[in-house]
Parts: sequence; structure tokens; C-alpha cells
Amino acid sequence: MRTGVEPKPAWRSIPVAIRNAVSETLGAKVATGRRVWGGYGPSPTFRLTLADGRRAFVKGCAPDASEFMRAAFARELRAYAYLRDQIRDWTPTVFGTLARDGWELLILEDLGPKSVPPWPPRKTRAIIRAFARFHAINKEKPLPNWLKRPSDWLGEDLSWAWTTSRECASERASVAGSMVAQATDWFVENGALLGSTSRRMLTVDTPQLLHNDARSDNLRWQNKKLYLVDWAEAVAGPPEFDAAAFIQTIAVESTFDPETILRWYVEVNPLDPAMLDAAVVAIAGFFAERAWRPELPGLPRLRAFQKQQLAVTLKWAVRRLAIEAPSWLDAIPVA
Repeated sequence: MRTGVEPKPAWRSIPVAIRNAVSETLGAKVATGRRVWGGYGPSPTFRLTLADGRRAFVKGCAPDASEFMRAAFARELRAYAYLRDQIRDWTPTVFGTLARDGWELLILEDLGPKSVPPWPPRKTRAIIRAFARFHAINKEKPLPNWLKRPSDWLGEDLSWAWTTSRECASERASVAGSMVAQATDWFVENGALLGSTSRRMLTVDTPQLLHNDARSDNLRWQNKKLYLVDWAEAVAGPPEFDAAAFIQTIAVESTFDPETILRWYVEVNPLDPAMLDAAVVAIAGFFAERAWRPELPGLPRLRAFQKQQLAVTLKWAVRRLAIEAPSWLDAIPVA
């Protein structure tokens, strides 16, 4: 079933030479290829059934892919290649890669359709606890030097995520529609506290591997086992950030309060409350800086989702900091 409006090519529209090369990589002819919808971009994604009954999942870049998409794809290939020891128990099997005639493809074990949403309580608790185990197992494991540390991937963001500038605040406040004046005042009045809180993220002593893009699109739950896909954004940092980022996406798609989901996580992997405060505020700041902006070409649903994430995450942040929740949050249009 199609979800989303992003254009994606059909398998039959892929050049014969490329389809044959995929068959050669898999060691069997492709019997059927089905386009997979979803995600927030137009990248080609397919679920294949082979003549011998096996299945595979193919994703990648078409010749007309943007530089942004190609850079993300290259990062994902590097993660699968060089983070194998840290992620092998949490990822599908890599069957191979292909680069030919402007096409770049990653061929993976097919883990089937999305597992969530919906987010029933038992499954939600099991998934978030499994995610906590991923962090617990990777604690203090050595990481390659090329993997970005917090000062690399957070430093610049944290300098503008929260501001006391009325001009910048009014831009962020534009998401509040008719309550833009109230929202502007709130950003100006609380910017200093929120900014100093979020900058604690840079003080982590021992950063560890983070998936950095955990959400329902990027996971599969099979046989009581969590699989994570789309590793393009992997970085090193505090687990509090990964946990908070994943928790807010679940809260957006479910009826669960973030603190309820958090309690399930810390049953397996305890977190530093002060660092968690910093993470939640930093994530809210990211969405505050992004959600008001114009739609991105090829990503027509992204801003609406970011508005939902801002509403959920900022309510969570002010709750943790014992700040009264601003009324203008309820004026954000999230449809």
C-alpha cells in the first residue's frame, strides 16, 4: 500500500542491466520486484522475491539523485562496512552493493513491512527495552576516529537552537499561527535557560555509538528481536540523546507519554537525568529551528511531522525543567 506522496520508481522501470546485476549479486533471478513506499524521501526502495524463494530488500540512489541523497547513502555504506562489530546483531544481513551507470544500490536481507505503528503497550515496551540493550552493550566500545563526536555534529546546532534574539525568536514563533506574539515572547524569555541546558550535551566524557535516526520507519521487530536500518546518521555521543530522540517519535505516533516510555528504557539502561534534560531540550531546539521553515523539495511531509515533534518534545522539555508549558504550543497546526 502506498503511503506518502514522494515519487519512487517502479522495479520494471529500472534499466535491465541494473536489474540483471542485482540478480547476479544475489545468485538468483529476481522473480518479482515490488516498490516500497514510505520514508520521507524519493529514494528507490524495493522488496524482491527471487526465483529460489529467497527475499531481498534494495535501496539506493538513481542517476538523478541529489548530492544530499548520495552523501547520505555513502555514510550508510560506510557504517555497514566499518561499524560491523557494533551493529551486526541489530541490522539485516548485507548481501552486497552495486555501483553502475549512475545507480548506487545496497542489497539487504528483507525484514518485511513496518512493524509499528500502531504501538501496543507490550510491543512498545519490548522495543524500547531492546533499544536500551543496544546502548548498554555498546557502552565503552572503541569507535573509529571518523565517526563524528558531539562537538562535530552538535556544536554548531547548539549555538543557534535556542536564542534570545527577538528576530530569530519571531521566526521560530511563526509555527504558532495566531499566537505568534506570545510564542516570540516565550522564546526570548526562556532562550538563555534552554540554551545553557542543551549545551551540556557537549560535556559527555565517553561518547558511544548512536543510531541517531531511530523511528518507526527505521526499525523492524521480528521474533522478539529489534533490527535497526538506515545508519546514515550514525554518530558518537551520549545515549541520552538517542533515547530521547527515539522516545519522542514514539510519543508522536502513539498515546504514550514520553516519561512512560522512558521508564521502560531505564529498566535496562540507566541514564543521567541532567544529560537527559540536555538531550530533550536540544532535540526540541532542533525542531524549533526547523519546523517553521518552508517545505523542502521532494519532502512534502517533513515540516508537518517536525511541527508534531516540536509540540511533543517541547512539552516534554519544559515538564522536565519545571517550566510552565506555553499555551501557544496547542496552536501549532500539525495536520
